[in-house]
Amino acid sequence: MSSTLKSLRLAAEPNRLRLLLLLEQEELSVAEMQEILAQGQSRISTHLAQLKQAGLVGDRRTGKNAFYRLKAPAELMDLLRRAAREVPEVAGDRQALRLALRKRHDHMRRYFDEMAGKFGRQYVPGRSWKGVAEALLKLMPPLVIADLGAGEGTISQLMAQRAKRVIAIDNSEKMVEFGAELARKHGIGNMEYRLGDLEDVPIRTGTVDLAFLSQALHHASHPERAVKEAWRILKPHGRVAILDLNRHHFAEAREMYADLWLGFTELEIERYLKAAGFRGVETAVVYKEPEAPHFETLLGTGEK
Repeated sequence: MSSTLKSLRLAAEPNRLRLLLLLEQEELSVAEMQEILAQGQSRISTHLAQLKQAGLVGDRRTGKNAFYRLKAPAELMDLLRRAAREVPEVAGDRQALRLALRKRHDHMRRYFDEMAGKFGRQYVPGRSWKGVAEALLKLMPPLVIADLGAGEGTISQLMAQRAKRVIAIDNSEKMVEFGAELARKHGIGNMEYRLGDLEDVPIRTGTVDLAFLSQALHHASHPERAVKEAWRILKPHGRVAILDLNRHHFAEAREMYADLWLGFTELEIERYLKAAGFRGVETAVVYKEPEAPHFETLLGTGEK
């Protein structure tokens, strides 16, 4: 009886309850649990040590990594699943677990991450990121594109080479003036610059094929509203692409770059997209800068 009561008391703590419910679904490493729960390694390790001592979890070692698995009796887990209704974070844990497992099994992404890191380190005549970008742009069908948070419009002008029309939106009058003058100077006639805000885009509803936000969302006061605006202006089956910073701790970015948010997690981007109504949502970390503070670029896509 004392052992049962001890297990109940131990498992009743919300974070340990969350860990047990996660391990019921999948064997996980400490690093994966850190990512899912957004908690530090020492706290999670302490909880796991207590659960292991009570015989509720076990572990196995693979090289330097330890993977934890559930050993708790089914009767206890039945109680914990019912108690989970009182812990609001559990629903989010399920989504975060799915993302963590997708990362684990995404061997293709890891392969291309490794290859991308080598691209450009050695000189090969004619090989460049610009060449690759130009080739991909030529393959893109002619679309009506909204570049939201376009800045001076460097990407807008690149996309205009192939796009049917590009509407570049920025909330800085100087940026809009500079970008518009640059487009005139280079004879880019299928581009239009408009002064506007990410959360109140000056584009008619349902008129755009692609909504593109490149390093813009972390400047929005309410990112979820900006994503909903992207959904509003898209035609049915239109697509959104968000390139932004993965969550980081370089607080100086607030002063240096006027950033309102220190990046976003994959789960946050996925939630914004799904809450706005997008389908087929996918997220991935697509680049990590080699120099400190090692900013990572996060890509999120979806279809209206």
